[in-house]
Amino acid sequence: MNILKAVGSFGSLTLLSRILGYFRDILIAIFIGTSSLADAFFVAFRLPNTFRRLFAEGTFNAAFIPIYTKLSMKNRSENFTNSVFNFLLIILLPLTIIAEVFMGGFIFLISPGFASEPEKFKLATDLSRITFPFLLFVSLSSFFSAILNSRGKFAVAAAAPIVLNIFLIFSIFYAKSYDQSFVKSMSLAVFFAGLVQMLILIFYCRIYYVPKINLIIKFTNQIKQFFTKLLPSIFSSGVMQINILVGTIIASFESSAVSYLYYADRIYQLPLAISGIAIGTVVLPVLSKSIISDSKEKVFFIQNRSIELSVFLSAPAAVGIIVGAKEIISCLFGYGSFNENSVINTANALIIFGFGLPAFSLLKLYSNFYFARGDTKFPFKVSVFTVLINIIISIAFFEKYGFLSIAAGTTVSCWLATFIYKYNLKIDNFHTSDRIFLERFAKIFVCSLIMGSLLYYQFFYFQHYFVDSDLIKVMYLFFIVGNSIIVYFIMAVLFKAFSIKDFKLKKYK
Repeated sequence: MNILKAVGSFGSLTLLSRILGYFRDILIAIFIGTSSLADAFFVAFRLPNTFRRLFAEGTFNAAFIPIYTKLSMKNRSENFTNSVFNFLLIILLPLTIIAEVFMGGFIFLISPGFASEPEKFKLATDLSRITFPFLLFVSLSSFFSAILNSRGKFAVAAAAPIVLNIFLIFSIFYAKSYDQSFVKSMSLAVFFAGLVQMLILIFYCRIYYVPKINLIIKFTNQIKQFFTKLLPSIFSSGVMQINILVGTIIASFESSAVSYLYYADRIYQLPLAISGIAIGTVVLPVLSKSIISDSKEKVFFIQNRSIELSVFLSAPAAVGIIVGAKEIISCLFGYGSFNENSVINTANALIIFGFGLPAFSLLKLYSNFYFARGDTKFPFKVSVFTVLINIIISIAFFEKYGFLSIAAGTTVSCWLATFIYKYNLKIDNFHTSDRIFLERFAKIFVCSLIMGSLLYYQFFYFQHYFVDSDLIKVMYLFFIVGNSIIVYFIMAVLFKAFSIKDFKLKKYK
Protein backbone atom coordinates (compact mmCIF):
# COMPACT_ATOMS: atom_id res chain seq x y z
CA MET A 1 0.00 0.00 0.00
CA ASN A 2 1.17 3.51 -0.80
CA ILE A 3 0.40 5.49 2.36
CA LEU A 4 1.22 8.84 0.77
CA LYS A 5 -1.16 8.15 -2.13
CA ALA A 6 -3.96 7.14 0.27
CA VAL A 7 -3.34 10.22 2.41
CA GLY A 8 -3.30 12.35 -0.74
CA SER A 9 -6.63 10.91 -1.90
CA PHE A 10 -8.32 11.24 1.49
CA GLY A 11 -6.64 14.55 2.30
CA SER A 12 -7.41 16.26 -1.02
CA LEU A 13 -11.13 15.48 -0.72
CA THR A 14 -11.13 16.54 2.93
CA LEU A 15 -9.30 19.68 1.86
CA LEU A 16 -11.95 20.37 -0.78
CA SER A 17 -14.62 19.96 1.88
CA ARG A 18 -12.80 22.41 4.17
CA ILE A 19 -12.36 24.93 1.34
CA LEU A 20 -16.09 24.78 0.63
CA GLY A 21 -16.56 25.16 4.38
CA TYR A 22 -14.52 28.35 4.29
CA PHE A 23 -16.59 29.70 1.44
CA ARG A 24 -19.68 28.88 3.50
CA ASP A 25 -18.23 30.67 6.54
CA ILE A 26 -17.26 33.70 4.46
CA LEU A 27 -20.91 33.99 3.43
CA ILE A 28 -22.04 33.60 7.04
CA ALA A 29 -19.52 36.24 8.13
CA ILE A 30 -20.75 38.68 5.46
CA PHE A 31 -24.47 38.28 6.19
CA ILE A 32 -24.64 37.70 9.96
CA GLY A 33 -21.07 38.34 11.19
CA THR A 34 -20.59 37.79 14.93
CA SER A 35 -24.13 38.84 15.93
CA SER A 36 -26.50 37.10 18.35
CA LEU A 37 -28.00 35.29 15.33
CA ALA A 38 -24.56 33.88 14.54
CA ASP A 39 -24.03 32.80 18.14
CA ALA A 40 -27.42 31.03 18.18
CA PHE A 41 -26.75 29.16 14.93
CA PHE A 42 -23.21 28.17 15.88
CA VAL A 43 -24.49 26.70 19.16
CA ALA A 44 -27.26 24.82 17.29
CA PHE A 45 -24.67 23.61 14.79
CA ARG A 46 -21.99 22.89 17.41
CA LEU A 47 -23.57 19.83 19.02
CA PRO A 48 -24.33 17.81 15.85
CA ASN A 49 -21.16 19.10 14.18
CA THR A 50 -19.09 18.04 17.19
CA PHE A 51 -20.46 14.51 16.83
CA ARG A 52 -19.82 14.68 13.08
CA ARG A 53 -16.16 15.43 13.73
CA LEU A 54 -15.98 12.95 16.59
CA PHE A 55 -17.23 10.07 14.46
CA ALA A 56 -15.91 11.15 11.07
CA GLU A 57 -12.39 11.92 12.28
CA GLY A 58 -11.50 8.57 13.73
CA THR A 59 -13.41 8.02 16.98
CA PHE A 60 -15.68 5.29 15.64
CA ASN A 61 -12.82 3.87 13.58
CA ALA A 62 -10.70 3.42 16.71
CA ALA A 63 -13.15 0.95 18.26
CA PHE A 64 -14.45 -0.63 15.05
CA ILE A 65 -11.57 -1.07 12.60
CA PRO A 66 -9.15 -3.26 14.64
CA ILE A 67 -11.93 -5.80 15.39
CA TYR A 68 -13.49 -5.63 11.92
CA THR A 69 -10.07 -6.01 10.25
CA LYS A 70 -9.25 -9.10 12.29
CA LEU A 71 -12.62 -10.72 11.53
CA SER A 72 -12.47 -9.77 7.82
CA MET A 73 -9.13 -11.52 7.46
CA LYS A 74 -10.97 -14.68 8.60
CA ASN A 75 -14.17 -13.92 6.60
CA ARG A 76 -16.21 -13.73 9.81
CA SER A 77 -17.22 -10.06 9.92
CA GLU A 78 -20.91 -10.17 8.86
CA ASN A 79 -22.56 -10.92 12.23
CA PHE A 80 -20.34 -8.43 14.02
CA THR A 81 -21.03 -5.69 11.46
CA ASN A 82 -24.80 -6.17 11.57
CA SER A 83 -24.87 -6.20 15.37
CA VAL A 84 -22.96 -2.91 15.54
CA PHE A 85 -25.31 -1.30 13.00
CA ASN A 86 -28.40 -2.30 14.98
CA PHE A 87 -26.80 -1.22 18.23
CA LEU A 88 -26.24 2.27 16.83
CA LEU A 89 -29.84 2.38 15.62
CA ILE A 90 -31.23 1.31 19.00
CA ILE A 91 -29.19 3.92 20.89
CA LEU A 92 -29.36 6.87 18.51
CA LEU A 93 -33.07 6.87 17.66
CA PRO A 94 -34.30 7.18 21.29
CA LEU A 95 -31.52 9.70 22.00
CA THR A 96 -32.69 11.87 19.10
CA ILE A 97 -36.31 11.73 20.29
CA ILE A 98 -35.36 12.60 23.89
CA ALA A 99 -33.18 15.49 22.69
CA GLU A 100 -36.01 16.89 20.58
CA VAL A 101 -38.36 16.87 23.59
CA PHE A 102 -35.88 18.30 26.10
CA MET A 103 -33.85 20.53 23.76
CA GLY A 104 -34.12 23.53 26.07
CA GLY A 105 -32.23 21.61 28.74
CA PHE A 106 -29.56 20.58 26.22
CA ILE A 107 -29.01 24.19 25.17
CA PHE A 108 -28.75 25.30 28.79
CA LEU A 109 -26.06 22.67 29.35
CA ILE A 110 -23.89 23.66 26.37
CA SER A 111 -24.60 27.44 26.44
CA PRO A 112 -25.66 28.44 29.96
CA GLY A 113 -24.69 32.05 29.24
CA PHE A 114 -27.60 32.30 26.78
CA ALA A 115 -30.11 31.98 29.65
CA SER A 116 -29.73 35.70 30.40
CA GLU A 117 -30.90 36.50 26.83
CA PRO A 118 -34.33 34.80 26.37
CA GLU A 119 -34.64 35.56 22.63
CA LYS A 120 -31.20 34.16 21.81
CA PHE A 121 -31.86 31.12 24.03
CA LYS A 122 -35.20 30.39 22.32
CA LEU A 123 -33.71 30.81 18.85
CA ALA A 124 -30.82 28.46 19.67
CA THR A 125 -33.32 25.90 21.00
CA ASP A 126 -35.57 26.10 17.91
CA LEU A 127 -32.62 25.80 15.53
CA SER A 128 -31.16 22.88 17.49
CA ARG A 129 -34.40 20.93 17.13
CA ILE A 130 -33.94 21.17 13.36
CA THR A 131 -30.23 20.29 13.31
CA PHE A 132 -30.08 17.55 15.97
CA PRO A 133 -31.20 14.60 13.75
CA PHE A 134 -27.96 15.25 11.84
CA LEU A 135 -26.29 13.44 14.76
CA LEU A 136 -28.19 10.24 13.91
CA PHE A 137 -27.40 10.47 10.20
CA VAL A 138 -23.71 11.27 10.62
CA SER A 139 -23.15 8.54 13.21
CA LEU A 140 -24.56 5.92 10.85
CA SER A 141 -22.54 7.49 8.01
CA SER A 142 -19.38 6.98 10.06
CA PHE A 143 -20.26 3.30 10.48
CA PHE A 144 -20.38 2.82 6.71
CA SER A 145 -17.25 4.97 6.26
CA ALA A 146 -15.35 2.74 8.70
CA ILE A 147 -16.22 -0.32 6.62
CA LEU A 148 -14.97 1.39 3.45
CA ASN A 149 -11.78 2.59 5.19
CA SER A 150 -11.08 -0.93 6.45
CA ARG A 151 -11.25 -2.11 2.85
CA GLY A 152 -8.78 0.57 1.76
CA LYS A 153 -11.50 2.72 0.16
CA PHE A 154 -10.95 6.22 1.54
CA ALA A 155 -12.25 8.50 -1.23
CA VAL A 156 -16.03 8.17 -0.76
CA ALA A 157 -15.81 8.53 3.02
CA ALA A 158 -13.69 11.67 2.60
CA ALA A 159 -15.97 13.12 -0.06
CA ALA A 160 -19.25 12.60 1.84
CA PRO A 161 -18.86 15.69 4.11
CA ILE A 162 -18.69 17.86 0.98
CA VAL A 163 -22.48 17.39 0.77
CA LEU A 164 -22.95 19.36 3.99
CA ASN A 165 -21.08 22.40 2.73
CA ILE A 166 -22.83 22.37 -0.64
CA PHE A 167 -26.23 22.30 1.07
CA LEU A 168 -25.26 25.11 3.47
CA ILE A 169 -23.91 27.33 0.68
CA PHE A 170 -27.07 26.78 -1.34
CA SER A 171 -29.22 27.58 1.71
CA ILE A 172 -27.48 30.93 2.23
CA PHE A 173 -28.04 31.98 -1.38
CA TYR A 174 -31.64 30.76 -1.14
CA ALA A 175 -32.27 32.81 2.01
CA LYS A 176 -30.71 35.88 0.42
CA SER A 177 -32.66 35.52 -2.84
CA TYR A 178 -36.07 34.87 -1.25
CA ASP A 179 -35.64 37.06 1.85
CA GLN A 180 -35.83 34.09 4.24
CA SER A 181 -34.22 33.64 7.65
CA PHE A 182 -30.54 32.78 7.13
CA VAL A 183 -30.22 30.74 10.31
CA LYS A 184 -33.40 28.72 9.77
CA SER A 185 -32.50 28.01 6.15
CA MET A 186 -29.00 26.84 7.18
CA SER A 187 -30.42 24.65 9.95
CA LEU A 188 -32.70 22.87 7.47
CA ALA A 189 -29.71 22.42 5.17
CA VAL A 190 -27.83 20.65 7.98
CA PHE A 191 -30.73 18.21 8.43
CA PHE A 192 -31.08 17.28 4.75
CA ALA A 193 -27.32 17.14 4.15
CA GLY A 194 -26.96 14.53 6.88
CA LEU A 195 -29.70 12.39 5.35
CA VAL A 196 -28.26 12.57 1.82
CA GLN A 197 -24.72 11.88 3.05
CA MET A 198 -25.89 8.72 4.82
CA LEU A 199 -27.75 7.46 1.73
CA ILE A 200 -24.67 7.99 -0.46
CA LEU A 201 -22.46 5.95 1.87
CA ILE A 202 -25.04 3.15 2.13
CA PHE A 203 -25.05 2.95 -1.67
CA TYR A 204 -21.25 2.73 -2.01
CA CYS A 205 -20.92 0.30 0.90
CA ARG A 206 -23.46 -2.20 -0.46
CA ILE A 207 -20.68 -4.36 -1.99
CA TYR A 208 -19.31 -5.10 1.49
CA TYR A 209 -22.39 -4.79 3.68
CA VAL A 210 -26.16 -4.37 3.29
CA PRO A 211 -27.96 -3.18 6.46
CA LYS A 212 -30.35 -5.67 8.06
CA ILE A 213 -32.54 -4.27 10.81
CA ASN A 214 -32.73 -6.66 13.74
CA LEU A 215 -33.47 -5.32 17.22
CA ILE A 216 -32.14 -8.46 18.91
CA ILE A 217 -28.36 -8.20 19.27
CA LYS A 218 -26.23 -11.27 20.03
CA PHE A 219 -23.56 -10.25 22.51
CA THR A 220 -20.58 -12.17 21.17
CA ASN A 221 -17.07 -11.62 22.54
CA GLN A 222 -16.34 -9.25 19.65
CA ILE A 223 -19.48 -7.20 20.31
CA LYS A 224 -18.66 -6.95 24.03
CA GLN A 225 -15.13 -5.92 23.10
CA PHE A 226 -16.47 -3.25 20.73
CA PHE A 227 -18.86 -1.81 23.34
CA THR A 228 -16.08 -1.79 25.92
CA LYS A 229 -13.85 0.24 23.62
CA LEU A 230 -16.42 2.57 22.03
CA LEU A 231 -17.04 5.07 24.84
CA PRO A 232 -13.34 5.40 25.81
CA SER A 233 -12.45 5.84 22.13
CA ILE A 234 -15.12 8.55 21.70
CA PHE A 235 -13.60 10.49 24.58
CA SER A 236 -9.98 9.79 23.65
CA SER A 237 -9.93 10.20 19.89
CA GLY A 238 -12.26 13.19 20.06
CA VAL A 239 -10.41 15.15 22.73
CA MET A 240 -10.04 18.16 20.40
CA GLN A 241 -13.79 18.25 19.72
CA ILE A 242 -14.58 17.84 23.40
CA ASN A 243 -12.22 20.72 24.18
CA ILE A 244 -14.01 22.85 21.57
CA LEU A 245 -17.41 21.94 23.07
CA VAL A 246 -16.14 22.84 26.55
CA GLY A 247 -14.87 26.12 25.10
CA THR A 248 -18.31 26.85 23.64
CA ILE A 249 -19.92 26.39 27.06
CA ILE A 250 -17.49 28.79 28.73
CA ALA A 251 -17.49 31.27 25.82
CA SER A 252 -21.29 31.60 25.98
CA PHE A 253 -20.80 33.95 28.96
CA GLU A 254 -19.03 36.54 26.74
CA SER A 255 -20.78 38.31 23.88
CA SER A 256 -19.59 37.20 20.41
CA ALA A 257 -16.93 34.91 21.94
CA VAL A 258 -18.57 31.78 20.49
CA SER A 259 -18.29 33.32 17.03
CA TYR A 260 -14.66 34.41 17.44
CA LEU A 261 -13.61 30.91 18.47
CA TYR A 262 -15.70 29.32 15.72
CA TYR A 263 -14.05 31.35 12.93
CA ALA A 264 -10.55 30.78 14.37
CA ASP A 265 -11.31 27.07 14.62
CA ARG A 266 -12.24 27.01 10.94
CA ILE A 267 -8.78 28.27 9.93
CA TYR A 268 -6.54 25.83 11.79
CA GLN A 269 -8.86 22.94 10.93
CA LEU A 270 -7.76 23.25 7.27
CA PRO A 271 -4.14 22.07 7.75
CA LEU A 272 -5.28 19.73 10.57
CA ALA A 273 -7.53 17.96 8.05
CA ILE A 274 -4.41 16.61 6.33
CA SER A 275 -1.63 16.72 8.94
CA GLY A 276 -3.69 14.90 11.57
CA ILE A 277 -7.05 13.58 10.44
CA ALA A 278 -6.18 12.22 6.97
CA ILE A 279 -2.93 10.61 8.10
CA GLY A 280 -4.51 9.13 11.22
CA THR A 281 -7.46 7.72 9.29
CA VAL A 282 -5.26 6.08 6.64
CA VAL A 283 -2.64 4.74 9.06
CA LEU A 284 -5.05 3.07 11.53
CA PRO A 285 -6.15 0.11 9.33
CA VAL A 286 -2.57 -0.34 8.01
CA LEU A 287 -1.19 -0.45 11.55
CA SER A 288 -3.94 -2.81 12.70
CA LYS A 289 -3.07 -5.33 9.97
CA SER A 290 0.67 -5.00 10.67
CA ILE A 291 0.15 -5.58 14.41
CA ILE A 292 -2.04 -8.63 13.73
CA SER A 293 0.74 -9.94 11.44
CA ASP A 294 3.20 -9.32 14.31
CA SER A 295 5.53 -7.28 12.11
CA LYS A 296 7.15 -5.00 14.71
CA GLU A 297 9.73 -3.55 12.33
CA LYS A 298 7.00 -2.56 9.88
CA VAL A 299 4.85 -1.09 12.68
CA PHE A 300 7.67 1.16 13.89
CA PHE A 301 8.53 2.18 10.33
CA ILE A 302 4.91 3.16 9.57
CA GLN A 303 4.66 5.09 12.84
CA ASN A 304 7.84 7.07 12.22
CA ARG A 305 6.92 7.93 8.65
CA SER A 306 3.40 9.00 9.64
CA ILE A 307 4.73 11.26 12.42
CA GLU A 308 7.31 12.62 10.00
CA LEU A 309 4.60 13.42 7.44
CA SER A 310 2.43 15.04 10.12
CA VAL A 311 5.26 17.29 11.33
CA PHE A 312 6.28 18.05 7.74
CA LEU A 313 2.79 19.43 7.07
CA SER A 314 1.81 20.90 10.45
CA ALA A 315 5.04 22.76 11.32
CA PRO A 316 4.99 25.22 8.37
CA ALA A 317 1.21 25.59 8.71
CA ALA A 318 1.63 26.56 12.37
CA VAL A 319 4.33 29.10 11.51
CA GLY A 320 2.15 30.56 8.74
CA ILE A 321 -0.85 30.90 11.05
CA ILE A 322 1.18 32.59 13.80
CA VAL A 323 2.87 35.03 11.41
CA GLY A 324 -0.15 35.95 9.29
CA ALA A 325 -3.19 35.43 11.54
CA LYS A 326 -4.60 38.95 11.18
CA GLU A 327 -4.11 39.06 7.41
CA ILE A 328 -5.66 35.59 7.00
CA ILE A 329 -8.77 36.47 9.04
CA SER A 330 -9.12 39.84 7.32
CA CYS A 331 -8.90 38.30 3.85
CA LEU A 332 -11.21 35.37 4.51
CA PHE A 333 -13.86 36.92 6.75
CA GLY A 334 -13.31 40.69 7.03
CA TYR A 335 -16.29 41.90 4.99
CA GLY A 336 -19.82 43.16 5.62
CA SER A 337 -20.94 42.48 9.21
CA PHE A 338 -17.52 41.10 10.17
CA ASN A 339 -15.89 44.35 11.35
CA GLU A 340 -12.32 45.29 12.34
CA ASN A 341 -12.92 44.39 16.00
CA SER A 342 -14.09 40.92 14.92
CA VAL A 343 -10.95 40.51 12.80
CA ILE A 344 -8.59 41.43 15.66
CA ASN A 345 -10.30 39.23 18.26
CA THR A 346 -10.55 36.22 15.94
CA ALA A 347 -6.91 36.63 14.85
CA ASN A 348 -5.71 36.71 18.47
CA ALA A 349 -7.51 33.41 19.14
CA LEU A 350 -6.08 31.95 15.92
CA ILE A 351 -2.49 32.80 16.92
CA ILE A 352 -2.88 30.83 20.15
CA PHE A 353 -4.41 27.89 18.27
CA GLY A 354 -1.52 28.12 15.78
CA PHE A 355 1.00 27.33 18.53
CA GLY A 356 -0.98 24.18 19.26
CA LEU A 357 -1.46 22.92 15.69
CA PRO A 358 1.46 20.41 15.69
CA ALA A 359 0.17 19.00 18.99
CA PHE A 360 -3.39 18.71 17.63
CA SER A 361 -2.03 16.73 14.67
CA LEU A 362 0.24 14.45 16.69
CA LEU A 363 -2.53 13.60 19.15
CA LYS A 364 -4.50 12.08 16.29
CA LEU A 365 -1.57 9.79 15.50
CA TYR A 366 -0.37 8.93 19.00
CA SER A 367 -3.84 7.87 20.12
CA ASN A 368 -4.14 5.67 17.01
CA PHE A 369 -0.89 3.89 17.94
CA TYR A 370 -2.78 2.58 20.98
CA PHE A 371 -6.12 2.09 19.20
CA ALA A 372 -4.47 -0.10 16.56
CA ARG A 373 -3.43 -2.41 19.41
CA GLY A 374 -6.96 -2.48 20.78
CA ASP A 375 -6.01 -0.33 23.77
CA THR A 376 -8.53 2.46 24.47
CA LYS A 377 -7.95 2.69 28.25
CA PHE A 378 -4.70 4.66 28.21
CA PRO A 379 -5.88 7.18 25.58
CA PHE A 380 -9.04 7.61 27.69
CA LYS A 381 -6.98 8.50 30.77
CA VAL A 382 -4.88 10.97 28.79
CA SER A 383 -8.03 12.57 27.36
CA VAL A 384 -9.63 13.01 30.80
CA PHE A 385 -6.43 14.73 31.95
CA THR A 386 -6.38 16.92 28.83
CA VAL A 387 -9.99 18.08 29.22
CA LEU A 388 -9.52 18.80 32.95
CA ILE A 389 -6.41 20.91 32.29
CA ASN A 390 -8.27 22.73 29.52
CA ILE A 391 -11.20 23.51 31.84
CA ILE A 392 -8.91 24.69 34.66
CA ILE A 393 -6.92 27.05 32.41
CA SER A 394 -10.03 28.35 30.59
CA ILE A 395 -11.93 29.17 33.79
CA ALA A 396 -8.93 30.39 35.81
CA PHE A 397 -7.98 33.03 33.24
CA PHE A 398 -11.41 33.75 31.72
CA GLU A 399 -12.16 36.79 33.88
CA LYS A 400 -8.87 38.46 32.90
CA TYR A 401 -8.39 37.32 29.30
CA GLY A 402 -11.91 36.29 28.21
CA PHE A 403 -12.24 33.91 25.28
CA LEU A 404 -8.44 33.90 24.73
CA SER A 405 -8.10 31.76 27.87
CA ILE A 406 -10.19 29.09 26.10
CA ALA A 407 -7.82 28.98 23.13
CA ALA A 408 -4.84 28.87 25.52
CA GLY A 409 -6.44 26.06 27.52
CA THR A 410 -6.87 23.96 24.38
CA THR A 411 -3.30 24.55 23.19
CA VAL A 412 -1.52 23.99 26.51
CA SER A 413 -3.55 20.89 27.42
CA CYS A 414 -2.93 19.27 24.03
CA TRP A 415 0.83 19.84 24.22
CA LEU A 416 0.91 18.25 27.68
CA ALA A 417 -1.06 15.28 26.31
CA THR A 418 1.40 14.94 23.40
CA PHE A 419 4.38 14.72 25.75
CA ILE A 420 2.56 12.14 27.93
CA TYR A 421 1.87 9.99 24.84
CA LYS A 422 5.45 10.29 23.63
CA TYR A 423 6.86 9.22 27.00
CA ASN A 424 4.49 6.27 27.47
CA LEU A 425 4.85 4.98 23.91
CA LYS A 426 8.56 4.63 24.59
CA ILE A 427 8.02 3.04 28.03
CA ASP A 428 5.47 0.54 26.61
CA ASN A 429 7.81 -0.19 23.67
CA PHE A 430 5.02 0.73 21.25
CA HIS A 431 7.13 3.28 19.38
CA THR A 432 10.73 4.40 19.07
CA SER A 433 11.92 7.30 16.92
CA ASP A 434 14.45 6.14 14.35
CA ARG A 435 17.55 8.03 13.24
CA ILE A 436 15.95 9.07 9.93
CA PHE A 437 13.07 10.77 11.73
CA LEU A 438 15.33 12.67 14.15
CA GLU A 439 17.45 13.98 11.26
CA ARG A 440 14.44 15.01 9.19
CA PHE A 441 12.71 16.61 12.17
CA ALA A 442 15.62 19.05 12.58
CA LYS A 443 15.59 19.82 8.85
CA ILE A 444 11.82 20.40 8.83
CA PHE A 445 12.25 22.83 11.73
CA VAL A 446 14.88 24.84 9.83
CA CYS A 447 12.83 24.88 6.61
CA SER A 448 9.78 26.10 8.54
CA LEU A 449 11.74 28.98 10.07
CA ILE A 450 13.06 30.02 6.65
CA MET A 451 9.53 29.94 5.23
CA GLY A 452 8.22 31.90 8.24
CA SER A 453 10.85 34.62 7.74
CA LEU A 454 9.89 35.00 4.09
CA LEU A 455 6.21 35.11 5.03
CA TYR A 456 6.79 37.78 7.69
CA TYR A 457 8.79 39.95 5.28
CA GLN A 458 6.09 39.77 2.59
CA PHE A 459 3.23 40.57 4.97
CA PHE A 460 5.24 43.57 6.18
CA TYR A 461 6.13 44.72 2.65
CA PHE A 462 2.54 44.41 1.35
CA GLN A 463 0.84 45.50 4.58
CA HIS A 464 -0.93 48.50 3.00
CA TYR A 465 -2.89 46.15 0.71
CA PHE A 466 -4.47 44.44 3.72
CA VAL A 467 -5.92 47.63 5.22
CA ASP A 468 -8.74 48.02 2.68
CA SER A 469 -11.88 45.91 2.55
CA ASP A 470 -11.36 45.31 -1.18
CA LEU A 471 -11.25 41.70 -2.39
CA ILE A 472 -7.85 42.41 -4.01
CA LYS A 473 -6.25 41.58 -0.65
CA VAL A 474 -7.30 37.95 -1.14
CA MET A 475 -5.12 37.79 -4.25
CA TYR A 476 -2.15 39.10 -2.29
CA LEU A 477 -2.79 36.55 0.45
CA PHE A 478 -2.79 33.67 -2.06
CA PHE A 479 0.33 35.07 -3.72
CA ILE A 480 2.25 35.41 -0.44
CA VAL A 481 1.17 32.08 1.00
CA GLY A 482 1.62 30.32 -2.35
CA ASN A 483 5.21 31.40 -2.97
CA SER A 484 6.13 30.74 0.69
CA ILE A 485 4.84 27.17 0.38
CA ILE A 486 6.84 26.69 -2.83
CA VAL A 487 9.99 27.94 -1.07
CA TYR A 488 9.30 25.55 1.83
CA PHE A 489 9.04 22.54 -0.47
CA ILE A 490 12.15 23.58 -2.43
CA MET A 491 14.11 23.90 0.83
CA ALA A 492 12.76 20.53 1.98
CA VAL A 493 14.05 18.90 -1.21
CA LEU A 494 17.44 20.60 -0.93
CA PHE A 495 17.83 19.65 2.74
CA LYS A 496 16.39 16.15 2.07
CA ALA A 497 13.81 16.68 4.79
CA PHE A 498 11.30 14.38 3.14
CA SER A 499 11.30 11.21 1.01
CA ILE A 500 8.30 10.02 -1.01
CA LYS A 501 9.64 6.50 -1.55
CA ASP A 502 9.46 5.73 2.19
CA PHE A 503 5.66 5.71 2.06
CA LYS A 504 5.23 2.89 -0.49
CA LEU A 505 6.04 0.09 1.99
CA LYS A 506 7.26 -2.20 -0.82
CA LYS A 507 10.08 -3.56 1.31
CA TYR A 508 7.51 -5.05 3.71
CA LYS A 509 5.33 -6.87 1.19
